[in-house]
Amino acid sequence: MSLALTDLAQAAQRGDLVPYLGPGVLADVRDADNGEPMPALSDDLIIAMNQGRPMAPKLMWEFPRAAMNVELKRGRSAVNRFLDTLYGQRRWTRAALHDWLAAAAPPYVIDINRDIQLQDSFTDREHLLIRGIARVGGTDYRFKLHAYDGEAYREIDQSSADPRLPILFKPLGSPRPDPTYIASDADFVDYLTELMGGFGLPKFLKEHRVGRQYLFLGLRFTRDTERMVMSDIIYAAGEPAGYALIPEPTEKELRFCDKKGIEVIEADVADLLAAAGVADEGLVPPAYEVGC
Repeated sequence: MSLALTDLAQAAQRGDLVPYLGPGVLADVRDADNGEPMPALSDDLIIAMNQGRPMAPKLMWEFPRAAMNVELKRGRSAVNRFLDTLYGQRRWTRAALHDWLAAAAPPYVIDINRDIQLQDSFTDREHLLIRGIARVGGTDYRFKLHAYDGEAYREIDQSSADPRLPILFKPLGSPRPDPTYIASDADFVDYLTELMGGFGLPKFLKEHRVGRQYLFLGLRFTRDTERMVMSDIIYAAGEPAGYALIPEPTEKELRFCDKKGIEVIEADVADLLAAAGVADEGLVPPAYEVGC
Protein backbone atom coordinates (compact mmCIF):
# COMPACT_ATOMS: atom_id res chain seq x y z
CA MET A 1 0.00 0.00 0.00
CA SER A 2 1.35 3.41 -0.95
CA LEU A 3 2.21 5.85 1.80
CA ALA A 4 1.49 9.56 1.60
CA LEU A 5 4.48 11.89 1.43
CA THR A 6 3.62 13.18 4.89
CA ASP A 7 3.81 9.62 6.23
CA LEU A 8 7.17 9.08 4.52
CA ALA A 9 8.60 12.28 5.99
CA GLN A 10 7.42 11.35 9.47
CA ALA A 11 8.77 7.80 9.13
CA ALA A 12 12.19 9.16 8.15
CA GLN A 13 12.16 11.51 11.15
CA ARG A 14 11.31 8.62 13.48
CA GLY A 15 14.04 6.45 11.98
CA ASP A 16 11.56 3.92 10.57
CA LEU A 17 12.86 4.76 7.07
CA VAL A 18 16.57 5.31 6.40
CA PRO A 19 17.15 8.32 4.11
CA TYR A 20 19.34 7.31 1.16
CA LEU A 21 20.58 10.45 -0.57
CA GLY A 22 21.54 10.76 -4.24
CA PRO A 23 22.89 13.73 -6.22
CA GLY A 24 19.44 15.19 -6.82
CA VAL A 25 19.22 16.38 -3.21
CA LEU A 26 21.94 18.95 -4.01
CA ALA A 27 20.16 20.51 -7.00
CA ASP A 28 19.36 23.70 -5.08
CA VAL A 29 22.93 24.26 -3.81
CA ARG A 30 24.86 27.24 -5.18
CA ASP A 31 28.38 28.61 -4.85
CA ALA A 32 28.13 31.25 -2.14
CA ASP A 33 30.46 33.59 -4.05
CA ASN A 34 29.36 33.36 -7.69
CA GLY A 35 25.98 31.61 -7.60
CA GLU A 36 27.04 28.66 -9.78
CA PRO A 37 25.23 25.35 -9.11
CA MET A 38 27.18 22.71 -7.24
CA PRO A 39 28.40 20.00 -9.66
CA ALA A 40 26.84 16.84 -8.26
CA LEU A 41 25.26 15.06 -11.23
CA SER A 42 27.45 12.92 -13.44
CA ASP A 43 27.65 15.23 -16.47
CA ASP A 44 28.24 18.30 -14.32
CA LEU A 45 31.05 16.60 -12.42
CA ILE A 46 32.77 15.53 -15.62
CA ILE A 47 32.57 19.01 -17.14
CA ALA A 48 33.83 20.62 -13.93
CA MET A 49 36.72 18.15 -13.77
CA ASN A 50 37.60 18.98 -17.39
CA GLN A 51 37.81 22.76 -16.82
CA GLY A 52 34.30 23.45 -18.03
CA ARG A 53 34.42 21.41 -21.22
CA PRO A 54 32.67 18.14 -22.09
CA MET A 55 34.86 15.09 -22.63
CA ALA A 56 34.57 12.52 -25.41
CA PRO A 57 31.08 10.98 -25.68
CA LYS A 58 32.25 7.56 -24.43
CA LEU A 59 33.70 9.23 -21.31
CA MET A 60 30.59 11.31 -20.69
CA TRP A 61 28.60 8.14 -19.99
CA GLU A 62 29.34 8.39 -16.25
CA PHE A 63 31.74 10.09 -13.87
CA PRO A 64 33.72 6.96 -12.83
CA ARG A 65 34.69 6.32 -16.47
CA ALA A 66 35.81 9.92 -16.95
CA ALA A 67 37.69 9.88 -13.64
CA MET A 68 39.48 6.72 -14.74
CA ASN A 69 40.61 8.48 -17.90
CA VAL A 70 41.99 11.41 -15.88
CA GLU A 71 43.67 9.01 -13.47
CA LEU A 72 45.42 7.15 -16.28
CA LYS A 73 46.67 10.39 -17.80
CA ARG A 74 47.49 12.48 -14.71
CA GLY A 75 47.33 10.13 -11.76
CA ARG A 76 44.83 9.32 -9.06
CA SER A 77 45.90 12.38 -7.11
CA ALA A 78 44.56 14.65 -9.87
CA VAL A 79 41.04 13.30 -9.38
CA ASN A 80 41.33 13.59 -5.60
CA ARG A 81 42.60 17.16 -5.82
CA PHE A 82 39.62 18.08 -7.99
CA LEU A 83 37.19 16.62 -5.46
CA ASP A 84 39.04 18.22 -2.53
CA THR A 85 38.83 21.63 -4.14
CA LEU A 86 35.23 21.23 -5.24
CA TYR A 87 33.73 19.94 -2.01
CA GLY A 88 36.29 20.88 0.62
CA GLN A 89 37.43 24.39 -0.28
CA ARG A 90 34.58 26.18 -2.06
CA ARG A 91 31.75 27.76 -0.05
CA TRP A 92 28.29 26.41 -0.82
CA THR A 93 24.77 27.36 0.19
CA ARG A 94 22.80 24.81 2.13
CA ALA A 95 20.49 22.28 0.49
CA ALA A 96 16.91 22.53 1.75
CA LEU A 97 16.86 18.79 2.33
CA HIS A 98 19.95 18.97 4.52
CA ASP A 99 18.41 21.72 6.62
CA TRP A 100 15.41 19.45 7.13
CA LEU A 101 17.64 16.51 8.05
CA ALA A 102 19.56 18.68 10.51
CA ALA A 103 16.30 19.44 12.32
CA ALA A 104 14.92 15.90 12.02
CA ALA A 105 18.19 14.21 13.11
CA PRO A 106 17.39 10.67 11.89
CA PRO A 107 19.51 7.95 13.53
CA TYR A 108 20.95 6.57 10.28
CA VAL A 109 21.53 8.31 6.93
CA ILE A 110 23.22 7.03 3.76
CA ASP A 111 24.63 9.65 1.38
CA ILE A 112 26.33 8.69 -1.90
CA ASN A 113 27.41 12.28 -2.54
CA ARG A 114 30.97 13.37 -1.74
CA ASP A 115 30.19 16.79 -0.25
CA ILE A 116 30.12 17.65 3.48
CA GLN A 117 26.60 19.02 3.89
CA LEU A 118 25.35 15.93 5.73
CA GLN A 119 28.30 16.11 8.12
CA ASP A 120 27.63 19.82 8.63
CA SER A 121 24.07 18.90 9.62
CA PHE A 122 25.38 16.89 12.56
CA THR A 123 28.14 19.16 13.88
CA ASP A 124 26.12 19.93 17.00
CA ARG A 125 25.81 16.30 18.11
CA GLU A 126 27.96 13.23 18.53
CA HIS A 127 27.85 10.76 15.67
CA LEU A 128 29.69 8.03 13.83
CA LEU A 129 31.02 8.61 10.31
CA ILE A 130 31.67 5.70 7.97
CA ARG A 131 33.31 6.39 4.59
CA GLY A 132 34.39 4.05 1.83
CA ILE A 133 38.03 3.58 0.83
CA ALA A 134 39.58 1.73 -2.10
CA ARG A 135 42.94 0.34 -3.23
CA VAL A 136 44.67 0.66 0.13
CA GLY A 137 47.22 -1.60 1.79
CA GLY A 138 47.54 -2.76 5.35
CA THR A 139 43.85 -3.57 5.90
CA ASP A 140 41.26 -6.03 4.71
CA TYR A 141 38.50 -3.48 5.18
CA ARG A 142 37.20 -0.88 2.75
CA PHE A 143 35.95 1.74 5.17
CA LYS A 144 37.20 4.41 7.54
CA LEU A 145 35.39 4.84 10.84
CA HIS A 146 35.44 8.08 12.83
CA ALA A 147 33.66 9.19 15.98
CA TYR A 148 32.65 12.84 16.37
CA ASP A 149 32.53 14.16 19.94
CA GLY A 150 30.82 17.47 19.19
CA GLU A 151 34.06 19.25 18.33
CA ALA A 152 36.33 16.97 16.29
CA TYR A 153 36.61 13.60 14.61
CA ARG A 154 38.91 10.84 15.76
CA GLU A 155 39.49 7.58 13.94
CA ILE A 156 38.39 4.55 15.93
CA ASP A 157 38.30 0.78 15.65
CA GLN A 158 34.92 -0.75 14.97
CA SER A 159 35.04 -2.64 18.26
CA SER A 160 35.01 0.66 20.17
CA ALA A 161 32.14 2.27 18.24
CA ASP A 162 28.92 3.12 20.06
CA PRO A 163 26.17 2.06 17.62
CA ARG A 164 23.58 3.98 19.65
CA LEU A 165 24.98 7.21 18.16
CA PRO A 166 23.61 8.58 14.87
CA ILE A 167 25.34 6.88 11.93
CA LEU A 168 26.35 8.80 8.81
CA PHE A 169 27.40 6.46 6.01
CA LYS A 170 29.09 8.10 3.02
CA PRO A 171 30.24 5.17 0.88
CA LEU A 172 31.86 7.35 -1.81
CA GLY A 173 33.82 9.44 0.70
CA SER A 174 34.22 13.11 1.56
CA PRO A 175 36.98 15.68 2.25
CA ARG A 176 36.46 15.72 6.02
CA PRO A 177 38.15 14.89 8.36
CA ASP A 178 40.70 13.60 5.85
CA PRO A 179 40.08 13.18 2.12
CA THR A 180 39.00 9.77 0.89
CA TYR A 181 37.03 9.03 -2.28
CA ILE A 182 35.57 6.28 -4.41
CA ALA A 183 35.70 7.94 -7.83
CA SER A 184 37.24 6.05 -10.74
CA ASP A 185 36.26 2.74 -12.29
CA ALA A 186 39.22 1.10 -10.53
CA ASP A 187 38.01 2.45 -7.19
CA PHE A 188 34.53 1.07 -7.74
CA VAL A 189 35.78 -2.36 -8.81
CA ASP A 190 37.82 -2.69 -5.62
CA TYR A 191 35.18 -1.20 -3.33
CA LEU A 192 32.25 -3.18 -4.72
CA THR A 193 34.22 -6.43 -4.62
CA GLU A 194 34.96 -5.99 -0.93
CA LEU A 195 31.48 -4.64 -0.19
CA MET A 196 30.00 -7.83 -1.66
CA GLY A 197 32.54 -9.85 0.32
CA GLY A 198 31.50 -8.26 3.60
CA PHE A 199 34.54 -6.02 4.13
CA GLY A 200 32.92 -2.72 3.17
CA LEU A 201 30.93 -2.25 6.38
CA PRO A 202 31.72 -2.49 10.09
CA LYS A 203 30.14 -5.42 11.90
CA PHE A 204 27.76 -3.27 13.93
CA LEU A 205 26.30 -1.74 10.75
CA LYS A 206 25.77 -5.16 9.16
CA GLU A 207 23.68 -6.04 12.21
CA HIS A 208 21.96 -2.66 12.32
CA ARG A 209 20.75 -2.81 8.70
CA VAL A 210 18.90 -6.14 8.94
CA GLY A 211 15.22 -5.56 8.21
CA ARG A 212 15.65 -1.83 7.56
CA GLN A 213 13.55 0.08 5.06
CA TYR A 214 14.83 3.00 2.99
CA LEU A 215 13.66 6.26 1.51
CA PHE A 216 15.56 7.00 -1.72
CA LEU A 217 15.81 10.71 -2.44
CA GLY A 218 17.40 12.44 -5.43
CA LEU A 219 18.53 9.12 -6.90
CA ARG A 220 17.86 7.66 -10.33
CA PHE A 221 18.35 3.96 -11.06
CA THR A 222 19.31 4.20 -14.73
CA ARG A 223 22.99 3.21 -14.43
CA ASP A 224 24.55 -0.02 -13.25
CA THR A 225 27.12 1.52 -10.90
CA GLU A 226 24.70 3.26 -8.54
CA ARG A 227 22.38 0.26 -8.72
CA MET A 228 25.16 -2.11 -7.63
CA VAL A 229 26.25 0.18 -4.80
CA MET A 230 22.69 0.48 -3.54
CA SER A 231 21.97 -3.25 -3.80
CA ASP A 232 24.95 -4.18 -1.65
CA ILE A 233 24.38 -1.43 0.91
CA ILE A 234 20.73 -2.36 1.57
CA TYR A 235 21.38 -6.12 1.71
CA ALA A 236 19.00 -7.83 4.18
CA ALA A 237 16.46 -5.01 3.88
CA GLY A 238 12.90 -5.38 5.11
CA GLU A 239 9.73 -5.92 3.06
CA PRO A 240 9.19 -3.72 1.23
CA ALA A 241 12.81 -2.60 0.98
CA GLY A 242 11.64 0.98 0.81
CA TYR A 243 10.28 3.83 -1.27
CA ALA A 244 11.93 5.79 -4.09
CA LEU A 245 10.82 9.28 -5.03
CA ILE A 246 11.36 9.41 -8.79
CA PRO A 247 9.62 11.93 -11.04
CA GLU A 248 8.71 10.37 -14.40
CA PRO A 249 10.47 7.03 -13.80
CA THR A 250 11.68 5.06 -16.81
CA GLU A 251 10.56 1.51 -17.52
CA LYS A 252 14.07 0.36 -16.60
CA GLU A 253 13.81 2.05 -13.21
CA LEU A 254 10.36 0.61 -12.57
CA ARG A 255 11.51 -2.93 -13.39
CA PHE A 256 14.62 -2.62 -11.24
CA CYS A 257 12.76 -1.21 -8.25
CA ASP A 258 10.06 -3.87 -8.53
CA LYS A 259 12.76 -6.56 -8.52
CA LYS A 260 14.34 -5.04 -5.40
CA GLY A 261 11.05 -4.62 -3.57
CA ILE A 262 11.16 -0.82 -3.77
CA GLU A 263 7.93 1.10 -4.34
CA VAL A 264 8.29 4.02 -6.75
CA ILE A 265 6.42 7.20 -5.92
CA GLU A 266 6.23 9.77 -8.71
CA ALA A 267 7.33 12.77 -6.68
CA ASP A 268 10.57 14.53 -5.81
CA VAL A 269 12.49 16.02 -2.90
CA ALA A 270 10.62 19.33 -3.08
CA ASP A 271 7.32 17.46 -2.79
CA LEU A 272 8.51 15.60 0.30
CA LEU A 273 9.73 18.79 1.95
CA ALA A 274 6.45 20.54 1.19
CA ALA A 275 4.59 17.62 2.80
CA ALA A 276 6.89 17.98 5.81
CA GLY A 277 5.94 21.63 6.12
CA VAL A 278 9.09 23.10 4.58
CA ALA A 279 8.58 26.10 2.28
CA ASP A 280 9.08 25.03 -1.33
CA GLU A 281 10.46 28.21 -2.85
CA GLY A 282 13.65 27.62 -4.77
CA LEU A 283 13.86 23.93 -3.96
CA VAL A 284 14.93 21.04 -6.13
CA PRO A 285 13.73 21.26 -9.72
CA PRO A 286 11.48 18.39 -10.85
CA ALA A 287 13.89 16.98 -13.46
CA TYR A 288 17.37 15.67 -12.79
CA GLU A 289 19.67 12.84 -13.74
CA VAL A 290 22.25 11.11 -11.64
CA GLY A 291 25.84 10.02 -11.70
CA CYS A 292 27.84 8.24 -9.09
